[in-house]
Amino acid sequence: MDSKRIFKFLKAVAGNNNREWFALHRDEYMSCKSDFEEAVAEIIAGISEFDSNVAHLAPKDCIYRFYRDTRFSSDKSPYKRHFGAYICEGGKKSLRGGYYLHLQPDGCFMSCGCYYLPTNILTACRNEIMANIDEWRSCVEGDDFLRLFGSPCRGTLDGETMSDRGFGISCLKTCPKGFPRDYEFMDYLRLKDYAVWHRLDDSFFAADGWIDSLMDMFKVGLPLNRFVNAVVSDYD
Repeated sequence: MDSKRIFKFLKAVAGNNNREWFALHRDEYMSCKSDFEEAVAEIIAGISEFDSNVAHLAPKDCIYRFYRDTRFSSDKSPYKRHFGAYICEGGKKSLRGGYYLHLQPDGCFMSCGCYYLPTNILTACRNEIMANIDEWRSCVEGDDFLRLFGSPCRGTLDGETMSDRGFGISCLKTCPKGFPRDYEFMDYLRLKDYAVWHRLDDSFFAADGWIDSLMDMFKVGLPLNRFVNAVVSDYD
C-alpha cells in the first residue's frame, strides 16, 4: 500500500472538500481506493489465520463509503477525510465485535470490539461480565492488553484530542441503573461500549511488515471480541 500517496490525497480532500475539486481528482481517488482495497484483502487474510469467522469476507464487505451522509449533519462537506474498514463476521454494519483500521493523516488508529450496542445488548454484556468476571478479567487485564489499550474509561477518541490508546469510547459517570453501586469492578459496567483502540503514527504504514505488526495488535483484542460476541450472537 502506498500510504504516502493515500495520506497526500486525504490531506488534499480535507482542504478541498467539494464536488468540483473531487471531480477533477477522481482518478487519484480511484487509485488510492484500489490500493486500500488490496491492503484490506491482505488484512482479512491475516486475521483469518487466527479468527476464521471473517475468512468469507471481501474488501467490499468491510470498507466504509467515502461519501458522507450529510442529511442529519451540520457539516455538509460531501467526502470523508479518512479511509476506514471494519473486518467483522457479519460485515461492516454488524453489531458484532471485529477489527477496525482507520487511515487519516495524523489520526490513524486500529481498534477491536464493539463501538455501539443497543441498550438491551449492552445490559446483557454487563450481566455477563458480572457472572463471569474472572474470565472477563483474563481477556482485558493481561500485560499485552494493558500496554496496548490501557484500562477502561481512561482514553479519548475524538479528533485532535485523541489519546494514544483507550478502552471505551464513552462511559457513564456513575453506576448503570439496576446494578450494584458497590461492585468491585464498576469501571467495566460504566462502559457504554466495548471498543478498544491504539493510535498509529502515519509512518507505521511505511514500514516493512506493517500488516504483520497490525495482526499482532488485533490478536490482543481477540479474547475481548470472543467474549462480547458470545453475548451479541444471542441477538443476531
